[in-house]
Amino acid sequence: MKLKKLVVSCGGTGGHFYPGLSLAREFQEKYGEVLLLLSGAHAVEQSRIAEKSGIRAVALPSMPHYRKNPFRFISGFLGGYFAARRQLKEFLPQAMLGMGSFATLPVVLAAKSCRIPLFLHDGNARVGRANRKFSKWAGFAGTAFPAVNAVECRCPVLETGMPLRPELLRSAPADKAAAVEAVNREFSTVFSAEKPLFLITGGSQGAAVFNQVLPEALSALPGEFQVIHLCGKGKLADAQKGYEKARFPYLLQETTGKMAEVMAACDLAFSRSGGSTAAELAFFGVPSVLIPYPYAAEGHQMDNARHFESHGAAIVVENSQLTGERVQEIIRDYLDDPEKFLEMGRQMKYLSRPEASMRMIERISAHLH
Repeated sequence: MKLKKLVVSCGGTGGHFYPGLSLAREFQEKYGEVLLLLSGAHAVEQSRIAEKSGIRAVALPSMPHYRKNPFRFISGFLGGYFAARRQLKEFLPQAMLGMGSFATLPVVLAAKSCRIPLFLHDGNARVGRANRKFSKWAGFAGTAFPAVNAVECRCPVLETGMPLRPELLRSAPADKAAAVEAVNREFSTVFSAEKPLFLITGGSQGAAVFNQVLPEALSALPGEFQVIHLCGKGKLADAQKGYEKARFPYLLQETTGKMAEVMAACDLAFSRSGGSTAAELAFFGVPSVLIPYPYAAEGHQMDNARHFESHGAAIVVENSQLTGERVQEIIRDYLDDPEKFLEMGRQMKYLSRPEASMRMIERISAHLH
């Protein structure tokens, strides 16, 4: 059976939504019709983002966590379940792909009641609680990285990779010189392609350890290097204080829509290790110092980071151990032996799975066949 109609269910954070949207866009472009069923606190906003990308999306009734409000949870669940059933009976998909999060529960159960084959995707090296629960009904679960807890799932678990945004895959500059030129053109900077360029990114919300420790540690170092720092929304003033004594060119932004150019231009990244960020760093072959978010559910960011570390592609530093001294030690090591970090970058690129969306879709199609 050739897969021509697919429902993708996303719920909760952008870590579930954006990979689902990326896969949906690839499916619609190359395979057939797709429908996004969105649940969670950001469903309405996410549906607008999807529709701007030309993807049909439906925001289901809000379903808060049952521990926060049991009555609204039940009301939201029932509303979401019956709304999802209506959409499934109207759309008649051949399969449903759940991208994780308990917010997708109404859609998962609606698909089960309509006897629509269920498949799962998890954006981390540790399959999350929701997907582990749903796995008893699934044909298989795809994961962004090799799963450390595959034995806890009741369906086959396959490493398919993390679906990445099509524009990121298509707009990647040819080399560092082209990327640096694009960054300079976009931000009116004067970075040199001949000097090391370091990236600091603590995620969309920023992080104090990134915005305080790293700028101060770098500013105390002599050396020919440059910095791009994405500090997170509302954190610009705090991060700026750390650069008051900087003796190197730097670009400080809250966030940017030009991540392809930024990552392609950089020689070393200091970053969190969420699934999408780690997969993007791998795609661009950026050697990385990964500082996992210490409060990530079940420590999944540490599992992601250890995957890259085990292949010699990254250095893992725990959040509490990211001191100025440790940062300076890593930078001195880079400046003394850049070839070691070039090899780390090659290993990052080796671990990349840019065809992740296609692999997931084709696996579903093969399973149906």
